Amino acid sequence: MSPTAVKLEDITATSSVADFEAVLADDANIKTLMAEKKFGEFVKDYADAKTRTHQEVLTQVREEVQASIQEWVKESGGKLARPNLTPDQADEVRTKAQRAKTYNAKAPGAAIDSSEHAPADMAEFFQGIWHNLNHLDASEQLRMKQSEWKRIQNSYGSAVPADGGFLIPEVLRSEILQLALEESIVRPRAQIIPMSSLAVPIPTVDETSRASTVFGGMVAYWTEEGAAATVSQAKFGRVRLEAKKLTIYSEAPDELIADAPAFGGFIGANMPKAMAFEEDDAFITGNGVGQPKGVLHSSNGGLIKVPRATLNLVGFADVVNMFTRLLPGSYSNAVWMCSPAVIAQLLQLALTRGTDGIASPPLWLTGGQAIGDKPVTLLGRPLIVSEKVPNLGSTGDLALVDFSHYLIGDRQVMQASSSPHFKFSSDVTAFKIVERVDGKPWVPTPLTPRNGGPTLSPYVALSAATS
Repeated sequence: MSPTAVKLEDITATSSVADFEAVLADDANIKTLMAEKKFGEFVKDYADAKTRTHQEVLTQVREEVQASIQEWVKESGGKLARPNLTPDQADEVRTKAQRAKTYNAKAPGAAIDSSEHAPADMAEFFQGIWHNLNHLDASEQLRMKQSEWKRIQNSYGSAVPADGGFLIPEVLRSEILQLALEESIVRPRAQIIPMSSLAVPIPTVDETSRASTVFGGMVAYWTEEGAAATVSQAKFGRVRLEAKKLTIYSEAPDELIADAPAFGGFIGANMPKAMAFEEDDAFITGNGVGQPKGVLHSSNGGLIKVPRATLNLVGFADVVNMFTRLLPGSYSNAVWMCSPAVIAQLLQLALTRGTDGIASPPLWLTGGQAIGDKPVTLLGRPLIVSEKVPNLGSTGDLALVDFSHYLIGDRQVMQASSSPHFKFSSDVTAFKIVERVDGKPWVPTPLTPRNGGPTLSPYVALSAATS
């Protein structure tokens, strides 16, 4: 539209940007606006029109982009929901993603989550099972919730062990496990088996050698056309997981329990750490009697013990010999574990050149200089330093383990109770949390490879030297 095609008196607040600009291109219109003292209002209307145009363009761009993505997803056979990336909703999505790793909608405690009496958080749950809850401001509401929690628990009968106490809601149980995962060595890397009963048999391939067969007796062979087939059959064994009882005990002053935020922080920070510590200790070195069988315990028949060259020492040759006994399929999953007393020797690992006895700079160091971050890998695999590993000189003070071949049976039922009598005179309440879990190595024996070389295993430990 040309500048002369638009008259000043025809311009309104809703006119187009082009019309505003056509009027501004005429000096006579500017003089008229100035004389009538309407120039400021005209400019404001013009600015509003520009803003509307920009917003319309942005909206159109968004809609075009969204339509293109929708069409692409549709052609790919998927679905797309329009995301909302506000900070609160982003945190909620992140929390749900983390909870999906530990939450089980079929666990008994999930029934409490779906009821109208679900606790708001961990602090409210422990206040609700407290024998002194009558002293709290929300005692009447907590009493009602407590009654509903017990009713739901009783409805599950034998599914919830009769230890007394209260069934912990599944949201809180998964929250405890989420926090424990950050402290755990084994649980994040192991195979987790949900247990709906106190014992679950897990099948395993009964295989000790691949020299002539695979998968415990399965034979693969090449034949001429029309030749008779060879009969083969795989053999299977079983690993029996039987839930063991892990009790976490804690004492708290009554004043702290009454302060919900402080008590929630105390429980949330300390209970998962204690649980992760005790689980790991059993999963790594437990003897299997009333507790899980540890991957490094002598009763683990699948553990390969590599002879140590020198008493109470760890040399580079020991590290190499251990790595060569690891099952090749475990190269991408295995982690090293060592005692804190071993790390000093690993930091000084060196190679000796030929027969002159001259050692290289420590292998951990960069260019012979003690610079950079602390060592975290050994031969390309992560190194974990832990006091749960046997001490220097013992079998397993250095170990290379693929925990994806370790089974953890999780009963997925936790119960909590408080004592109304213990330390009554000291105004201290004792809390007890009970978890049922088991753990066992999945591979029963080392495996002889097809080429007839040394046996291999997902569990390799440096043995204690005999002299």
